[in-house]
Amino acid sequence: MELRTEAIEIPVNGDSIEGTLIAPAAVAKGTPGALLVHGWGGGQEQYVASARAIAALGYACLIFDLRGHAETRGQHETVTREDNLHDVIAAYDFLSRVPGIDRHSIAVIGASYGAYLGALLLYLRPVCMLALRAPALYKDDDWHLPKRQLHVNPDFAAYRRLTLRAEDNRALGACAQFLRDALVVESEHDEIIPHPAIANYISALANAHSLTYRVIEGADHGLTKKEWELAYTGLLVGWLAEMLKDAIAKDPNAQIPDRSAVLLSPAVGTATNPANPDAR
Repeated sequence: MELRTEAIEIPVNGDSIEGTLIAPAAVAKGTPGALLVHGWGGGQEQYVASARAIAALGYACLIFDLRGHAETRGQHETVTREDNLHDVIAAYDFLSRVPGIDRHSIAVIGASYGAYLGALLLYLRPVCMLALRAPALYKDDDWHLPKRQLHVNPDFAAYRRLTLRAEDNRALGACAQFLRDALVVESEHDEIIPHPAIANYISALANAHSLTYRVIEGADHGLTKKEWELAYTGLLVGWLAEMLKDAIAKDPNAQIPDRSAVLLSPAVGTATNPANPDAR
């Protein structure tokens, strides 16, 4: 399939973030969308290959840089989770307005911190498919603190090893309300996100229409070997292809419940590894 790549700028709260739209050359009416959200310390450039592979299935993909990264790196020490959630909302809204995109058929794909933000987006926008790789987990407290300051909390790493219910955490609570199709991917040797955090997300997604759970054998958190990166892309593309096939077999006019009227309260932790992209 012939693809087109377009650099874009997305306005958000008087600022702007850079993104890239990767889509079929001709975006026909009813084209599904895919929003890819990178992790803390990452960037959109990490997801170009995945986005191109997903676009080849017929999705219009949007990758972008969260504030505090790339051109806005100067905000790295001050940006908050609320700021970055607004980035994700702005990127989603941009994608949903692309001519031909079916706003009721948008998949959200997140890694680590990006997966956490993607889960919170469920409160605010309709999402038809949710893919979480090594999803991070943070306490609801200190929502307005700079994200970097969360790491100094002595309980930061221990929190991710707790067994939590959906009502204990807003990201898990959002997942508990999700009724569509979900994918959770874990790295076998993840040094940042321990298995209990993954298990919490899996438990929270109990109401999903379908839930697929996969472990990338031998992989670390940042998928630092090419073979691990390729394995993840293969899992992701295979899952999206299956979901798209199932969607085509169903009523094409089926609507996803719009939760945009649900407001996220302002009151919505793992040691960091600066050398490892998405290591938060």
